Amino acid sequence: MFEFSEAMRIAARLIATGDADLFEIVMLSLRVSGTAVVIGCLIGLPLGAALGTHRFPGRIIAVVIINTLMGLPPVVVGLAVYLFFSNAGPFGWLRLLYTPAVMIIAQVIVITPIIAALSRQIIEDLNIRYDEQLRSLGVTGITKVQTLLFEARHALMTVVLAAFGRAIAEVGAVIIVGGNINHVTRVMTTAIALETSRGDLALAMALGMTLMCIALIVNGCVAAMKRVEPELAYA
Repeated sequence: MFEFSEAMRIAARLIATGDADLFEIVMLSLRVSGTAVVIGCLIGLPLGAALGTHRFPGRIIAVVIINTLMGLPPVVVGLAVYLFFSNAGPFGWLRLLYTPAVMIIAQVIVITPIIAALSRQIIEDLNIRYDEQLRSLGVTGITKVQTLLFEARHALMTVVLAAFGRAIAEVGAVIIVGGNINHVTRVMTTAIALETSRGDLALAMALGMTLMCIALIVNGCVAAMKRVEPELAYA
């Protein structure tokens, strides 16, 4: 009990004083996950919008594949990315293994299906609701997709925040491709696992509390967006 309370006290002090190692790990986590979410949105949102507004041969199969990939195990993603970027892999010449760049790639693969699948459902529901009105106004093609994306912006923001929360909490894929190298690829989740195994509970708890605070902020933003959305619908 004494060891636990002492670890809690040291962890709080590390956070309060802005410990350099702690700050470095947190900032790398935010940079890797933030970049992954931006890239995931650039891919997932247009893909989701296209699946939600267009009917084409094989669409059902595409939707099933995207929905299935939502549950893709991160360790499988990490293994696949590792094989592709290892020295013997097809992209080994890029020398990206054990760098933040390949960690971003792994996180993009994990979260893009989530963004695409959720945004597809949102856009499809809006398309069904406003299809006749948009047709009467002559809004079709890219303009129609842009209009629906704008109308769904608040709901899509919750998707983006959920994807960020998923990315920053990821450990399986990033530890395989990143290697958890100090001052290079060590992020919050991998550092927590390492420091716990070492017995350095203070740093592990400081990182854990920081990660929980970030998760709380993200979920708070999602809840706020969900409250705003119905209000705007009746405005």
